[in-house]
Amino acid sequence: MQSIPIDPSWFEGAVSVAEVDGGLLPYRLPWEERRLHHFALADGAALMASGVRLRFATEAQTLELTFAPLPPHWTGLGHHFDLTIDGELIAGCPTPAGSTAARFSLPRGEKTVEIWFPQGAPVTLFELRADGACRVVPDPRPRWTTYGSSITHCVRAHSPARTWPAIVARKRGLNLTNLGYGGQCHLEALAGTMIRDLPADLITLKLGINTIGGSMAQRVFYPAVTGLVRLIREKHPAIPIALISPIAYPPNEQTSNAVGVTMEGMRRDIEEAHRQLVALGDEHLIYVNGLEIFDEALLAHYSDDQCHPGADGIEVMAERFDHAVMERLPVPVLSSP
Repeated sequence: MQSIPIDPSWFEGAVSVAEVDGGLLPYRLPWEERRLHHFALADGAALMASGVRLRFATEAQTLELTFAPLPPHWTGLGHHFDLTIDGELIAGCPTPAGSTAARFSLPRGEKTVEIWFPQGAPVTLFELRADGACRVVPDPRPRWTTYGSSITHCVRAHSPARTWPAIVARKRGLNLTNLGYGGQCHLEALAGTMIRDLPADLITLKLGINTIGGSMAQRVFYPAVTGLVRLIREKHPAIPIALISPIAYPPNEQTSNAVGVTMEGMRRDIEEAHRQLVALGDEHLIYVNGLEIFDEALLAHYSDDQCHPGADGIEVMAERFDHAVMERLPVPVLSSP
């Protein structure tokens, strides 16, 4: 086994990669701008590596990553690393709290692998070791950015390659950037400018559930939705964008929160935002009602808290998201291998 020198160019799915404590920390915000964001996002959800992969070509049959000790999983579940080849999940490596290494066995021959980092933990990578040569390779797949809450972050998934965004991306042959932040999707202007500045071929915006806690009244929620899309359109004027309203949330479907907002009202506002943006000339924007993706019956079966689908429910959500959203979008495809 030999040590393989790596740098930030090996990472996919991260917004930035910081040099921290002698290692590389993939981060889901711009690292230099982190203090402009709310601390719960900057020091919490954005550190977690949902959707982050190390991508490289290799002839190796054994790979090992070493990293800083992993923290306890905040839901009580364990952490995993996954390895995929051409989108197919080949191997997983359970890594309980305190783990400092993940090891994989691979098939013979040259292949491009992606090692998916735990969706519920920060990972400071120290070393990649292999029994064969490894080299960074560009990713020619269309880039998909998805923005949302914990329901997009998916810490409850069976493993990182089995979050619903990862499942959909692997099926569709897309290069995923998952900007699902547990508890922290509040439609901030900085989120819009960040998504605007990231390269993308399609964007999905799954909005609303975090604001039901009272951070936005209807007076500011509706223009926050339209403003978010307008900011993104400054640099992505013609790519497909899906506006997606919340999945079911029984406690506030028809019962108002502290600022008078219901889930039903939120869905009407997002649908109206879509209608008005299209009327003003946005020809590449679609609206999807979140209940088409996960309704109350599914939530009752697959959730233990009336909000978050469990691991099996996340897999159902992937299938329903693919049908409800991706089949309506002109999803770019890779024209050649």
